[in-house]
Amino acid sequence: MAIIPQHIMKKAFFWPPSLPLRQLLSVLLLAYLDGWRTFPRWLVRHAFGSMPVANGALGMGCIGYPGHPVWEVTSACNLTCIHCHAVSGKPDPRELSTDEGKRLIDQIAEINGFRTLIYTGGEPLVRKDIFTLLRHSQKAGLANIIATNGTLIDEEMAGKLKDHGVVCNAISLDAADPKIHNFVRNKQTAFDLAMRAIEATKKAGILLQINTTAMEYNIPELSRLIDFVDMQDAGIMLMYQLVAVGRGETIKNATLKKSANRELSTLIAEKQRCAGTVIEPVAGPQYWPHLLERKGITGGIPLKLAGKVFHGCAAGRGFVYIKSNGDVWPCPFVEVTAGNVRDRSFVDIYERGEVLVNLRKREEKLKGVCGDCNYRTVCGGCRGRALAFSGDYLAEDPRCFIRK
Repeated sequence: MAIIPQHIMKKAFFWPPSLPLRQLLSVLLLAYLDGWRTFPRWLVRHAFGSMPVANGALGMGCIGYPGHPVWEVTSACNLTCIHCHAVSGKPDPRELSTDEGKRLIDQIAEINGFRTLIYTGGEPLVRKDIFTLLRHSQKAGLANIIATNGTLIDEEMAGKLKDHGVVCNAISLDAADPKIHNFVRNKQTAFDLAMRAIEATKKAGILLQINTTAMEYNIPELSRLIDFVDMQDAGIMLMYQLVAVGRGETIKNATLKKSANRELSTLIAEKQRCAGTVIEPVAGPQYWPHLLERKGITGGIPLKLAGKVFHGCAAGRGFVYIKSNGDVWPCPFVEVTAGNVRDRSFVDIYERGEVLVNLRKREEKLKGVCGDCNYRTVCGGCRGRALAFSGDYLAEDPRCFIRK
């Protein structure tokens, strides 16, 4: 009889009985701070489905949760969205091969904190061997998540994804108005196809997550969009802020100003009270101290306890991003390479890569206002935005509204 490696046995069942309680600490604190009235509804409808997605994580960060490896399996895409950080279009000739991808998956599975693997792009579903890779990570004991524009998912595709261990489809939706979404996605039928994907995902019994990028083009629409997403019965909504990287760097005045960052945090907090969907900010870690200050928590033991649950900027601190060519970045917005998996093992890069080590020690490494802030544990500022504006990923976040 074949011997199953220990790291796979640990992940063979997505979560032991204790882990949901640990994960629920995060949403319980969120519910308390925000006066989340519909928390019981989320608990009944989505908690069980969300557990394999968060899969053992304790806490919330600015891009979902810690323990969050994301692999950009291809830079190829069937869309040319105006804000794409990956500048997707054609496949990169340096993309990892199938065998290299399998080795990467096995190395990711060796890290105890990683129980999921997020496949992104580009559009991951245009990669020809995507189902081979999904099956491999499924057998390695990882729960698969697909971050997709949704245009290629119909009922048949959703069923196939379910069969290959996909527990969540994270579908991009930038407005409830089809014209705005189609404009952002550069495709006239993008909205209708995304709606088809949403319905197919729910019918297949896969948790629905909606990914939205907040920018000047859709800021007036976000309140309506959150309501629309809630009506679709999504379990999770990630509200990205546009960071000036990739194509986003070329869109004039599209990134949110400091005042808009505050307004977005206020909007998310207000909408969360009545939403049946967990709404989490991405590239907006000021949201967590914003919630704490609304409850008068500014220091002492309550702030330290909150720091155990709210992790703010997760770049390099549980979150890690693998480019299609094998480069390992702390985050899709922190374009600094810790190493390449063709040259070193992923485990070695993750544990010893300089940029990742620096970000794990951010409390003593951050500069400027961020380095002097008592919220540097629960927030830490957006490292991607700091890099985009100053060239230094440890510099202060220029869009922070918490510290004057």
